[in-house]
Amino acid sequence: MVKLALLWHMHQPNYEDLATGEHILPWVRMHAIKDYWGMAAILEEFPNVHVTFNLVPSLVAQLQAFAEDRARDRHLALGLKPAAALSGEEAAWVVANGFHAPYGRMIGPYARFAELHAMRHDHRPFGIDDLRDVQVWHKLAWMDPDLLVRDARLLALLEKGRGFSEVDKLTLRAVELELLNKVLPAYRDAASRGQVELSTSPFYHPILPLLCDSDVHLRAHPGAARPRLRFERPDDARAQISRALALHESVFGHRPRGMWPSEGSVSDAAIGLMTDAGIEWTATDEDILARSIDLTLPRDEHGHARRPEVLYRPYRIGTGGPVTFFRDHALSDRIGFAYQSWDSDAAASDFVERVREAGRRFQQATGGEEATVTVILDGENAWEHYAGGGRPFLRALYGRLSVADDIAVVSMIEAAASAGAVQTLPSIFPGSWINADFYIWIGHADDHRAWTQLAEARLAFEAHASSASTEARERAWEEILIAEGSDWFWWYGDDHSSDHDREFDDLFRRHLRNAYAALGRPAPDDLYRSNITTGPGRDVRFSIDRLIEPMLDGRETTESEWVGAAHLAHRLPSGAMHAVETSAVSEVLVGCGATALYVRLAGDGLLALIQDGASLVVLVTEPVARSVVVAVDQMAHDRLVEISLPFAALGADGGVDLSFAIQVRDRLGHPIESLPAAGSWTVAVPPLGQ
Repeated sequence: MVKLALLWHMHQPNYEDLATGEHILPWVRMHAIKDYWGMAAILEEFPNVHVTFNLVPSLVAQLQAFAEDRARDRHLALGLKPAAALSGEEAAWVVANGFHAPYGRMIGPYARFAELHAMRHDHRPFGIDDLRDVQVWHKLAWMDPDLLVRDARLLALLEKGRGFSEVDKLTLRAVELELLNKVLPAYRDAASRGQVELSTSPFYHPILPLLCDSDVHLRAHPGAARPRLRFERPDDARAQISRALALHESVFGHRPRGMWPSEGSVSDAAIGLMTDAGIEWTATDEDILARSIDLTLPRDEHGHARRPEVLYRPYRIGTGGPVTFFRDHALSDRIGFAYQSWDSDAAASDFVERVREAGRRFQQATGGEEATVTVILDGENAWEHYAGGGRPFLRALYGRLSVADDIAVVSMIEAAASAGAVQTLPSIFPGSWINADFYIWIGHADDHRAWTQLAEARLAFEAHASSASTEARERAWEEILIAEGSDWFWWYGDDHSSDHDREFDDLFRRHLRNAYAALGRPAPDDLYRSNITTGPGRDVRFSIDRLIEPMLDGRETTESEWVGAAHLAHRLPSGAMHAVETSAVSEVLVGCGATALYVRLAGDGLLALIQDGASLVVLVTEPVARSVVVAVDQMAHDRLVEISLPFAALGADGGVDLSFAIQVRDRLGHPIESLPAAGSWTVAVPPLGQ
């Protein structure tokens, strides 16, 4: 027998500007109607499957506000406003922000939504009916996938497809409110029947070790650059924990017994605070275990752990500390990032067999003990990239686990209670579930600037809170606690990016400005300037040091043909989960010949699209804007896609700068992917004919 402890982490930061009451981004509401209710509801079909849901308090509080119809965001307000009453600026905003969803799974499958997406990309004008259809599709595509196939109201909207009315928008809003009001009760009910354990995280999702001492980052990176001001506020970390426990008890009727520390971030100081708070279990990543015991945890060529007897057991951190689980990084990432392109049944079978194999190897290594395999991952963002919103995969997975008599699917507290005597680790290496360090949150100069701003605001609070009214003091304190959250720092630097980096940066600085305002103090000037200095969206220049003349046959060739070509990065850095976003293209090579630009693209996803009639479009912005369509019969495609683009066709003479991007369009001409994902590439065209 092997125990599988599966934890789904549900998290959103606090998007509300407390000064205005506006929620700057809509992701609490959007994931509520697509993921939060459905993830709990589906378990009723599989009563033998026990799981843990970790619900971050900042998410729970916002879910309450949206369910009670007292929260607003601009996406919601403009989505409900009559299309004919939208101002020009509002209409442009609706068009610009109505397509935040993966094209392949949530836009392309719906003919009208794909048509609207293409209209936006091609800068075609939107009439009133078009705007209304965007308002509906923006929400309809995010609806719970199970409801989309059985709710009569949603089925009617799907069948209608286009030409929606204002009444249709109100119908969709009614479904939305129903779903919002089902979310928290669904988790309470699942917990009350004993199938689900509910755990929590520090209230606003801060990196606890960095709140205790920002210099803890130096353990993993000795001598690394640091913020100008050191941040040492263990009492803030304690407050984030105690507030989380209090809210959880008020909403769900009991104190949580476990805590997933934000981003799996641990240190001896953070563990000590959790111990003081009565937390019985916690968890982090296998790389933290490896560094804590100074032992590598390698895997074989099939991805199986070579030291299962070390990984697949819980430990206790220090005397009287919580039982600590170390997640199987590889298995967790298979669900988070790999299985989305698999057949659901094949993916579920692969996962179950890997859990079985982990149990077998553990028993062999220990002489018959039972393994505890811990799988922890984001419970919301992955499903945007799965067929059917992930429901076919989850049903296949839960179904197999339900009938597997050699696998016990248990909650984290059940795993802790049945562990018996556990080994003790005297100390834990400080780090997170990403690279066993804190670089993402404090390693970049943009992070340093934000940490210094936070430290200065905290000093201002310490100096002036006593002279402020109780209400003002509490308001300033709340703003500072929110600004301590991990999400603001996640999006700084060059490790992650999204369409909303500017909003996250702005909201972080707003919270700090609001804190100063509550204290009656002027905010520092730098809180009115962006902290972002790097990221995608800028043109990238590359150089060519030799001309090439490759044979274009779409096959693997000798690399000498492409020596001198540039390998170009084409995807955005990873988003809300730590992995590169899915892309049809895995590699881009661009080189210059005497009279033409040569491009080589690799990627199984791209070849499948080409076989289905996709085209490539070269979008030239300099020296003269133009589009050059490359049809299927103009490409060499077999194992690779290779094309030749005469400089004359691109409008480029020798010696000028050529700025361009490459777009993949489906057989209907709808844009699917742009290379690079943002901005363009620029190269100096060599003197022609030489």
